[in-house]
Amino acid sequence: MRTKRSLYIAVVLAVVVVIALTVTLTNSKSKNATATTTTAAAGTTTVVQGGTFNTDFSTMKNLTSVVASGKGLIAVLLPDTVSSARYTQFDAPYLKRAFLAAGLSTSQFLIQNAQGSITTQYTQAQSAISQGAKVILLDALDSATGAVIESYAASHGVKVIDYDRLTLGGSRSYYVSFDNVKVGGLIGTGILSCLRAWKVKTPKIYVMRGAPTDNNATLFAQGYNAALAAGGYSAAKGNVVTENTGTWTPSVALTDFQGAYSSHPTINAVVTPNDENAAPIIAYLQSQGLKPQTVPFTGQDATLTGFQNIISGYQCGTVYKPIWIEAQAAASLAIYLRAGVSPPSGLVNGTTRDATATVASRRNVPSVLLTPTWVTAAAVQATVIKDGVITAAALCTSTSPKVAGITEPTYKADCATYAIK
Repeated sequence: MRTKRSLYIAVVLAVVVVIALTVTLTNSKSKNATATTTTAAAGTTTVVQGGTFNTDFSTMKNLTSVVASGKGLIAVLLPDTVSSARYTQFDAPYLKRAFLAAGLSTSQFLIQNAQGSITTQYTQAQSAISQGAKVILLDALDSATGAVIESYAASHGVKVIDYDRLTLGGSRSYYVSFDNVKVGGLIGTGILSCLRAWKVKTPKIYVMRGAPTDNNATLFAQGYNAALAAGGYSAAKGNVVTENTGTWTPSVALTDFQGAYSSHPTINAVVTPNDENAAPIIAYLQSQGLKPQTVPFTGQDATLTGFQNIISGYQCGTVYKPIWIEAQAAASLAIYLRAGVSPPSGLVNGTTRDATATVASRRNVPSVLLTPTWVTAAAVQATVIKDGVITAAALCTSTSPKVAGITEPTYKADCATYAIK
């Protein structure tokens, strides 16, 4: 028999409707200031501002005095391990490193993953608050779950920061992410440039999207659909085939593609919104004898598999979002809130519009908005290798893509072609 609490959760989650409205992101100009000193509620503190973060996380030490003046736990609630490997490969370790570098002990923060369960994520939030959490960094599985968690946190005096995904209709205090319309725009302009570079004749583009419950997927699609339309591609013109619903589950993305490809065998380019969705589709086409640089794919999240597909000529590029910056920015913001110190304007550099918020004061969300980058094979060395996100040793292996009827060069040979070392 369900407990009263479980029944309450089920009822609340059932009645909260995710309104898939477009959220307009308004960026202020990026501020590349260095650390300065200001007087705040906690006394004289060192301000960490946008543009100061680096790959050795040394900027975080400037927050040690803020950490010392704060009390309570910082809880990070991540969504799953299916939609993207980034949460285990990048977000969790980077956030941990940022907290430790700032002087927090392991007992002053916790990082958990809901493994795709909305009930688990809600329970994790309750548990964190009962353990003394003062700030929650929340990457909600969907806006319905996020809104319930944020309402519960507010009723217990706990601040919430939306991390990476905005919770539509939520009651968070801040939002930390990338300019996600721009992410989509880079995907759109990326596929157009790849059509030219790979000399694709009479393009017919299959346009996919992420899960409809993820507001970021809506923003990505807004960006790449606008870019495609500007380039003369649309379903109305017959040179675009669109996915019915959208998903962040790679196996479902493959099934969707196979259905579309069966109905439209002239598809010769694919807009995939992340590397995880692209990978199984590329592998499927390779099993059918796909030759390199013939059917361009897009992606994002800078996964190892994605970059191996890129250097071997099966994915034309990906959007690189430096999560090491996002993690440090989010950790810094959480540390300021934990100490009761207003974050500096150099860190909170923009505003995000949530038209679904029922309370007017919550419709313009103070935000940390970061800049993504489109990366092709020629730029791998200067971006993800230089930043240490992916190592040459992991990328440049002696294995090759498995393509029916074709013997492909090894990834090591591909790395030599693009001077990756």
